[in-house]
Amino acid sequence: MASSGHSDVGEVAREVKASERGTAVAIADLEWREMEGDDCEFHYGDGTNEAQDSDFPTVERSRLQDMLSLLGLETYQVQKLSLQDALQISSDSVRNWAPQAPRDLPWTFLRKLQALNAEARNSTTVVPDTPPDARPVEKESQVEEIVYWDTADDVSADIYSFSELPTPDTPVNPLDLLCALLLSSDSFLQQEIVLKMSLCQFALPLILPDSENHGHTFLLWALRGVTRTWWAQPPRGVGGLREDSVVLPRAPTFAFVRMEVSSNSKSQLLNALLSPGHRPRACFWHRDLSVGTGPREIADGLVEISWFLPSGREDLDLFPEPVAFLNLRGDIGSHWLQFKLLTEVSSAVFILTDNVSRKEYKLLSSMKGSATKCYFILSPCRGKRNTNLRLLGRLLPVLRVDHSHVLVKVSSTDSARFVHRLRSIVAHVARSPCRRLSLEDMAHAARKLGLRVDEDSEECQRAKARMERVTGATRGALRLQGDPGGTAAQVDRELRQAPWAGGPAGVLQDFITGLGSPSPGEKQYFLRWMEWGLAWAAHLRPRQPPEPAAALRAKPGAAADASEPSRPEPLALEHFLREMGQLYEAESCLVEAGKLPAGQRRFAHFPGLALELLLTGLPLELVDGTTLSAPLRWVTGLLKELHAHLGRRSRLVVLSALGVPGTGKSTLLNTMFGLRFATGRARGPRGAFMQLVTVAESFSQDLGCDHILVIDSGGLIAGALATAGGRFELEVSLATLIMGLSNVTVVTLADTRDIPPAVLQAFLRLEKAGHMPSYQFVHQNLRDVPVPGPKPRDRWWLLEQPGDVSRATVQADRQADGLRTLAELAFCDPEKLHVWHIPSLWHGVPPMAAVSLGYSEAIFELKRCLLENIRNGLSNPNRSVQQLIELVRRL
Repeated sequence: MASSGHSDVGEVAREVKASERGTAVAIADLEWREMEGDDCEFHYGDGTNEAQDSDFPTVERSRLQDMLSLLGLETYQVQKLSLQDALQISSDSVRNWAPQAPRDLPWTFLRKLQALNAEARNSTTVVPDTPPDARPVEKESQVEEIVYWDTADDVSADIYSFSELPTPDTPVNPLDLLCALLLSSDSFLQQEIVLKMSLCQFALPLILPDSENHGHTFLLWALRGVTRTWWAQPPRGVGGLREDSVVLPRAPTFAFVRMEVSSNSKSQLLNALLSPGHRPRACFWHRDLSVGTGPREIADGLVEISWFLPSGREDLDLFPEPVAFLNLRGDIGSHWLQFKLLTEVSSAVFILTDNVSRKEYKLLSSMKGSATKCYFILSPCRGKRNTNLRLLGRLLPVLRVDHSHVLVKVSSTDSARFVHRLRSIVAHVARSPCRRLSLEDMAHAARKLGLRVDEDSEECQRAKARMERVTGATRGALRLQGDPGGTAAQVDRELRQAPWAGGPAGVLQDFITGLGSPSPGEKQYFLRWMEWGLAWAAHLRPRQPPEPAAALRAKPGAAADASEPSRPEPLALEHFLREMGQLYEAESCLVEAGKLPAGQRRFAHFPGLALELLLTGLPLELVDGTTLSAPLRWVTGLLKELHAHLGRRSRLVVLSALGVPGTGKSTLLNTMFGLRFATGRARGPRGAFMQLVTVAESFSQDLGCDHILVIDSGGLIAGALATAGGRFELEVSLATLIMGLSNVTVVTLADTRDIPPAVLQAFLRLEKAGHMPSYQFVHQNLRDVPVPGPKPRDRWWLLEQPGDVSRATVQADRQADGLRTLAELAFCDPEKLHVWHIPSLWHGVPPMAAVSLGYSEAIFELKRCLLENIRNGLSNPNRSVQQLIELVRRL
């Protein structure tokens, strides 16, 4: 880690251990209070010293609790809100309504964030039951401070019980809502919130303030799950796309802070800095983005982070490499600890202020000797110009900077030219030798200053240590991958060898021990660490951009390679579970053949362990992605365990997705239900995976089911390649199994006239068997469709005029009956919205593009339609888990 430089104020707390965080915070606060001298009688600091506690105890301690109570989150302070709670399907899932009370705001925000809605931060205004014309109208420019007096007339009442918090009919600041929600969420929901915010291109929380408990949290764990892709151009050689967790790369970092009052908005300035001239961005929220938003109440002290990531296009890339930007909410004097951290981790700090008085001079003089470059953005107050210049003239030599580090921006300043100059300064600092830290490096600095790091919990660290032991081994430790044909004989030999006398050995045993942890939290931490550990090992080198879906279609001479994967399959969690499944499957075969007494089974508990993954929101493999085969006994064992776990709430609806690669089916399911199916050509599913979505008990009777089992399949070969090699028949079997198990099937298309032949074959086979699922066709990435909604002309093309390959496939299977259209085959009424056109996922060019609002709204409408069909009985009737087991055996 690069040296952070030294400051007089920071010497005392620099080497403080994590166990002494309270003392460190107190020292930092006391230092700032001493620097204030006689300039200010009272100060709201971050410390925990007794003097401060006696100053304003009630205001600081009650403000957070009042906000939590207003939002209905006070019950989640002991038992935190979980990811499973947030993803439950309720009556709200089929309604698009505005919040009616402040308690609706957190759930509205979560629902919109799950749908990747770029307007999620705007859901902070409550729509009251009172008609609009009955409410008093205030002018925009009117700013009125309302103070509510305690109803008790006791003259000795505590004056600090005054409340300036939002009332039930006034807006809540989006940053207050975010902080309250994060403080009420467990580590895994925090991670999901941050991940969805990243996809929406919102600035992400880095330091979460908590004035109630006098502590702040550095959100390393919450950010570790965010993975971004950018164009990496080495000094020599050819550039390529690099994908990595945002906590790992070292990059130049620029902090923007406010000192006392500034006429310039940091957030607006940062948004302009991150925006090409023709495409404005709103990464950092500010008051002008929403009408009627109240002031911050609990979010002061929040530090946000955002990145600029290059795309490889010169017309869009503002900087040639990733650059991080930090934004401290509130005044640096009131949040001295956060400011100290920013000065120790940043390449440069930009300080916005209108005035440099004696107090500000003392404050900034404490940075003497710091290696961090300081820049000032001034908007001088009238009548104080001479004072500002005099104190600045004394301050600049102390900070070892010159007048080029002072920028003046007043109302008459050309904003575009100012942003261009600011961008030039950032680029110059980034090109020169400067401090470059990763978020992991910043977390080390935060610990030294006494901040809590969310990743330091004992459960998290124990899980990480186990992951490192497991991932330190090679693929060769998993011996039963691949062809299941010889597995029984191999396991028969393995069971008789000494290493297996007490069960699986080595790597697999460590993995199984992690799954069997008695602590649910440690188990979840272990699984997340495993996902990341295996992913980091799989792709740490630059890769070329993936081919578009159209490029995966017919190519001369490519048919011979159609049945082979394009690259070795990276080791992932499913390989460990596949190993467990093979052991269970083979042992079951030996028991059935009489070669092993049932009482000597050692792997009978494996399905129960695997079920834990499904219940914690991890995708579970249903069909082996390497062989495209379904291990019958293993899947049956899993479903039996599921049946036993669900008990009386075992009514299931199965929803599946099929389609060719690059048509966005995994992203569609993730956006629709908040799931975690792998996405992208390199990591997308190769067989079939399932996840379980719970229906709230209050809604299950209305919907007609207790859970929805969502199945995501690997991409099906399309075009002329589809009939090449033996893989096509395997894909037909895969499609038949998945559609046969499903109540509803979503088929994603690359072209409105070319349904994957494997899907058509599956339709034909299921029709012969008397089973026909309800289905929806989704055509994504249409450039000529500005809003969601199917075109009748395209519906008829799809249903009555199949493409050449689809026509040949159907005709080959039905030579005796002649060609029939899909409309006849599936009894499809094109007027019932069986065909959906979904706009493009991205608004702009990745990696700086946000998810388009049209995509989010179209996915919500598709989800609403699917749930309405389930509720109205238009899909096949729901099944019990036991019925699903019978279907698996039959298909």
